[in-house]
Amino acid sequence: MKGFLLYVVFCVLIPYLLGSLSFSVIVSKTLYHQDIRNFGSGNAGMTNVLRTFGKKAAALTVVGDIGKGVVAVLLAKWFFGSQLASEQSYFLGAIFGIYLAAFFAVLGHVYPLYFGFKGGKAVSVATGTIVAISPVMVLPLLVVFFGVLAAGKMVSLSSICCAAAYPVVTFLYYWLIQKSDLSVILTTTIGAAIMGALVIWLHRSNIQRIRNGTEYKFFQKKSK
Repeated sequence: MKGFLLYVVFCVLIPYLLGSLSFSVIVSKTLYHQDIRNFGSGNAGMTNVLRTFGKKAAALTVVGDIGKGVVAVLLAKWFFGSQLASEQSYFLGAIFGIYLAAFFAVLGHVYPLYFGFKGGKAVSVATGTIVAISPVMVLPLLVVFFGVLAAGKMVSLSSICCAAAYPVVTFLYYWLIQKSDLSVILTTTIGAAIMGALVIWLHRSNIQRIRNGTEYKFFQKKSK
């Protein structure tokens, strides 16, 4: 029973509470005494902060949101760390727990406890969880992100493409580079697919605007 409670604390509760620290709201309220959700798209995310308050506020938001994703996963890894060399079934349980922590960190960002359950679209916090799970996988995702951004000038499209690529990158990493067992490959790929699907679902309004040709493009001037 104690082990189960600790599992819940480190893989669900703490990640959710960390995820609920919406740094776009914290930065906008602390520095500008305004709630970013009352401006622009109403989204508590980096792009809206950048458009509304500028580069400094956006940079602080990104660092905070990535950081909380990193911390959430690292705490879960620390919890499992002393037992990761144990039997394979427990190893898979640890992998599941780590991805569960990542998921709840993202969920906390989307539905923040401290800010009326109205959060952002979780790209930065999801990036932080990927960094903590395996930093190597961030590199090909950055190539996808900036490649799509250079071609389409849309942060949302770049984020969607990265979310779609994440399970593919995860599968190839654990299959070709780590040469892991099939059970590990499937567990990590399914975890990545759930994370990616959640981010894509959160961008459904952006997808509709992309289809309509009305999505905001990076460095696009605001219409008067």
